Amino acid sequence: MRLTLASASPRRRELLAQIGVTPDAIMPADIDETPQRGEQPRPYALRLAREKAAAVDVPGLVLAADTVVCVGRRILGKPTDADEAARFLTLLGGRRHRVMTGIALRRTDGFVSAKTVETSVKLKRLSAAELNAYIDSGEWQGKAGGYAIQGIGAAFVPWISGSYTNVVGLPLTEVAGLLNAAGYPLSYQGIAA
Repeated sequence: MRLTLASASPRRRELLAQIGVTPDAIMPADIDETPQRGEQPRPYALRLAREKAAAVDVPGLVLAADTVVCVGRRILGKPTDADEAARFLTLLGGRRHRVMTGIALRRTDGFVSAKTVETSVKLKRLSAAELNAYIDSGEWQGKAGGYAIQGIGAAFVPWISGSYTNVVGLPLTEVAGLLNAAGYPLSYQGIAA
């Protein structure tokens, strides 16, 4: 059974490899990711995942995902520059926020199975030196909320409740469940630690 990943994210490919899944093709979906007026974070993440799955029109299974970071109802996307990244990290500092990933698996017949996974995360309040060093690292680029828990950003996360792989960008337990339900064979022969 052919599997296409509708994402260019190397982190998502690495996560899939941990459970022995290597997509047959990588075809990033090109959709408008602008939140709709008044759209809440959970429906937003799910809508984008569904739209990405629908946008990649190939036979077999198409797996798509979208991860958002939110503080209350405010969605923090990928920072456009270092100043915005610093504002996001300052806003997140010392408080809990939510990371939501919408995942969608579309079959050739058009049926889509989708769900949203939510994880609560607390980022510590960063000193000026820590903030400047993190911004200088460039790790914030292309990361929802402006940080990467799987990288340097791990030093700033004292607490998490929920799926770690969700915060990285793809909740593996739920993805494995969707793939199993669709009949996709999982070997669980991932990368040895």
